[in-house]
Amino acid sequence: MKNVRAIVKSINAFNNRIGIVIAWAALAMVAVQFAVVIMRYVYGIGSIFMQEAVIYLHGTLFMVGAGYTLLHGGHVRIDIFYRAASPRRKAVVNLLGVLLFLIPVCALIGWASWPYVQSSWAVFEGSREVSGIQGVFLLKSVILVFVVLMILQGISLALHSVLILAGAETDTAADGPGRL
Repeated sequence: MKNVRAIVKSINAFNNRIGIVIAWAALAMVAVQFAVVIMRYVYGIGSIFMQEAVIYLHGTLFMVGAGYTLLHGGHVRIDIFYRAASPRRKAVVNLLGVLLFLIPVCALIGWASWPYVQSSWAVFEGSREVSGIQGVFLLKSVILVFVVLMILQGISLALHSVLILAGAETDTAADGPGRL
């Protein structure tokens, strides 16, 4: 059980660090959007590059931050049933949710998006706009990063749930393994 706990802590720490770092994308996104508005409405200057940067930051923030959100119990659940459940019942729900939904859906997303990302990398796909960001292939790669981070955090949540069900963990926060 010590090894399982170490795996859970490692995955949680990894996604937590990524979440803290990627959170700065929100500030960058607001700053760039503010600059776009000021440039357009005060100075009459437009920037496709900066407008696309907002889209890139937004996509990256939410896709890369999804594992962090799962770690801290921020994803939507049917709270009317889940909130009042015992720690063991929460662990069962989490374990089944990860095994029946999260991992299969993420695997499907990864499988379906692989050719999409691969073809984008094959031509180093860029913006259709001349002055846009010539890194669409990088933005599309974020889909695969999302898949990996979500599956990792799902494994952590499943292992944490197994620890609770085995009685090796008394943590009542089965919906927030970041506290393990």
